[in-house]
Amino acid sequence: MTLLDVLQEKLTGKNVKIVLPEGEDDRVLEAATQIQGTDYVSPILLGNESNIKALASEKGLEISSLEIIDPETSELKQELVTAFVERRKGKATEEQAQEMLKDVNYFGTMLVYTGKAEGLVSGAAHSTGDTVRPALQIIKTKPGVSKTSGIFFMIKDDQQYIFGDCAINPTLEAQDLAEIAVESAKSAKSFGMSPRVAMLSFSTKGSAKSDDVEKVATAVNLAQEKIEADQLEDVVVDGEFQFDAAIVPEVAKKKAPDAKIQGDANVFVFPSLEAGNIGYKIAQRLGGFDAVGPVLQGLNSPVNDLSRGCSKEDVYNLSIITAAQSLQ
Repeated sequence: MTLLDVLQEKLTGKNVKIVLPEGEDDRVLEAATQIQGTDYVSPILLGNESNIKALASEKGLEISSLEIIDPETSELKQELVTAFVERRKGKATEEQAQEMLKDVNYFGTMLVYTGKAEGLVSGAAHSTGDTVRPALQIIKTKPGVSKTSGIFFMIKDDQQYIFGDCAINPTLEAQDLAEIAVESAKSAKSFGMSPRVAMLSFSTKGSAKSDDVEKVATAVNLAQEKIEADQLEDVVVDGEFQFDAAIVPEVAKKKAPDAKIQGDANVFVFPSLEAGNIGYKIAQRLGGFDAVGPVLQGLNSPVNDLSRGCSKEDVYNLSIITAAQSLQ
């Protein structure tokens, strides 16, 4: 069974409410009608109802059973404005909140924060910053997590891997890399994987010397300490590895014969956003892997970001993953 098969099985009958703020985007609308036909997810579309109905008519879509909320006219607006002002603790007046909640991402995030929905998927027509900023301001990170990070599920046939951070943090210190490694391991476990986390570099176990290599080596030690302290069973973190030593047993035997990971890693932590973003796109475009994500980890409630080049299948898949996150 693929990851999505497993998640759909877990979600059967749950009807998890997921907000889709970009209801006026044809890809999002088509995905919402597909999702509505299941009992996994109940989508909530945001946008101008007339515009959404016109788009549905143009595309030949049946949307009579879809929940549509217009942030401009919704009776929930004042309740959400009041909750927003309280949450921001003096950083926004009521007048500023009224203006900010005209933004569908802020409005949708407030639906999640107030418990009217369990998660949010956006980014088909917005930048990552537009999607993530409201989540960081309102939902915020879990206790003990300093930064959210973005992972991709890389799926091809029966192969399934996690790549991170590929979406959020431009610069990462050793402590940040360690935190991402642990959070990625937790994500892997929650989706039924047995995490074997490889911390990547251009060096394998000291084969090259530089500050960048030392940073990754330090991150490995910090991550291992945190895994032991948190008593995370069945989690292995090792490194630093070049990618081939992390994924090819024959290479691992030559380059890192004493390593805990012997070419059998399934979670890969990249040393920088630059490396991670390039890496997942190479695997996607040249390797033929489906890249599902970015899935944001470390938040109190799930908010996930699409690529603006996404397909309706991407919207559907990320909605399923977001719903599954909410059950955890």
